[in-house]
Amino acid sequence: MKISEMNVLVTGASRGIGKRIAEAFALSGANVVLNASRESDYFSETMKEFEERGFSVMACACDVSDQEAVMNMQKDIKEKFGSIHVLVNNAGITRDMLLMRMSEEQWDSVIDINLKGAFNCTKAFIRPMMKQGFGRIINISSVVGLTGNPGQVNYAASKAGMIGMTKAVAKETGKKGVTCNAVAPGFIESDMTDVLPEEIKAEYLKNIAVGRFGIAEDVAHAVLFLADEKSSFITGQVITVDGGMVM
Repeated sequence: MKISEMNVLVTGASRGIGKRIAEAFALSGANVVLNASRESDYFSETMKEFEERGFSVMACACDVSDQEAVMNMQKDIKEKFGSIHVLVNNAGITRDMLLMRMSEEQWDSVIDINLKGAFNCTKAFIRPMMKQGFGRIINISSVVGLTGNPGQVNYAASKAGMIGMTKAVAKETGKKGVTCNAVAPGFIESDMTDVLPEEIKAEYLKNIAVGRFGIAEDVAHAVLFLADEKSSFITGQVITVDGGMVM
């Protein structure tokens, strides 16, 4: 299938990396479903922007950690666009804290959104994908899932879990025409990284081979490639988009 013929769901699409991924698909002519955990100013502004640009889009405010809500979202999407061809599990949160001080709520909330959310969405859309003989599942993990990071035990565990899930799903679905891969971004410029002290940014930059921080479009380009028919022989893989920070 050409991307212009695809129906695409991007979770956590109201801003940042998720928004840029959704935009990349929309610019390629796909029908795009934007998901966010709730209606918000960011979500409304993104939908308005996309509609004004003439994109074929649909909004679905839904907590991906709630399996029933995800199944209802699947039904709503089917009514408007039909089956989904590409699922991008991007929804994610951070609740950073050193392990000795991390609360159960901080652990549970990150695992519920980042990992359980990806499970719920994959479970909801995997059967129709296999039935139609085509599907692309792309999980947005993180280099932290490969290396770990102090103060992010919960986040690192969720992103490492996504990588393991990616490989298992790839083995379950490959013969049915469905591929499953992960993209692991490194240091990507965002609202979250903008608040870091300059000395911290300088330390990160020393370890990036290409000598610059990433931007959300760098991640979007990798996702678009994995959705394209040219990537049909790639599954169960983790593509790091980090400028050579982790090698």
